[in-house]
Amino acid sequence: MFLRDIISKLGGEAIGEVGRPLLGVGTVAGAADTQITFLANPKYRAALANTDAAAVIVGVNDRDVTSKPRIVANNPYAYFARAAQLFQASNVVAGGIHASAVIHAGAIIASSAWVAEFVSIGANASIGERVQIGAGSVIGENVSIGADSVIAARATIYAHCQIGHRAIVHSGVVIGADGFGFAADFSGSDGCWVKIPQTGRVIIGDDCEIGANTTIDRGAIDDTIIGNDVKLDNQVQVGHNCIIGDHTLISGCVGIAGSTTIGKRVMVGGAAGFTGHLSVCDGAIISAMTLVTKSITEPGMVTGVMPQMNHADWLKNIAHLRRLDKLAGAVNEIKKKGSAT
Repeated sequence: MFLRDIISKLGGEAIGEVGRPLLGVGTVAGAADTQITFLANPKYRAALANTDAAAVIVGVNDRDVTSKPRIVANNPYAYFARAAQLFQASNVVAGGIHASAVIHAGAIIASSAWVAEFVSIGANASIGERVQIGAGSVIGENVSIGADSVIAARATIYAHCQIGHRAIVHSGVVIGADGFGFAADFSGSDGCWVKIPQTGRVIIGDDCEIGANTTIDRGAIDDTIIGNDVKLDNQVQVGHNCIIGDHTLISGCVGIAGSTTIGKRVMVGGAAGFTGHLSVCDGAIISAMTLVTKSITEPGMVTGVMPQMNHADWLKNIAHLRRLDKLAGAVNEIKKKGSAT
């Protein structure tokens, strides 16, 4: 693939041309002379002088930073991502259903879809064009999966859930398990937790990616809804009746308790937590390991974690924090005495 071929598909401005076809992408430091690299972070400008890459993707302000053949793009990092997709070996397979798959009555499977070994597809499920379903996956009854989606091996999609077009669902994902809903009844000596039936669905939009071992619970009554172009990392927990807006990105090990509404274009750092029944506005950025206990109403970065420090200093600071309420009370008393004199 030459620069002109990339430009014809992705746009941008080509300066110069490579002498032989490019075979892939690489980092500034690690690229081979058959690859194209990219410069998105200014701190790598100096390293660019020593790169073996045959060509470079640069931003508008860096168009003259190298004499190598290059593509000038408004967003070099996003351009690199799309270029990498062009080089990625096609994983499209011929349509067909493996002999070991179990297809229940009324399921509709497009002729271009591929169903691998030991897959179970429930009654009246609908599998769109060019969908790929990996070995050992379970697709429940009345599930709908849109065209060009990929369901990796051993994913489980419970009954009545819907997945849009071009989704990627990785291994171990569980979509539509019961939400954690119980009513307390301890009025008598034999009290217990009473299970609340979870009768909603999970509705996932187009162009979403769900990371390995992530779980998305079905709604208790209404549906759990994941918007378009949402990206969930590995081991994310989405509770029942949550709503996640379009283009939101959530990093690994985040826990979102039930009935949380997260807006559009929100970014959530790893291991953050949401206590539930709250909302997050469009454009919010939540730092890693932040515990969100109340609604966020203004866009911008929110942080709720104490940065790392020497362990002995941490112990001293925590000891002071434990006495902070008493200290505040003492300060208030001093203020009262001062205002009385």
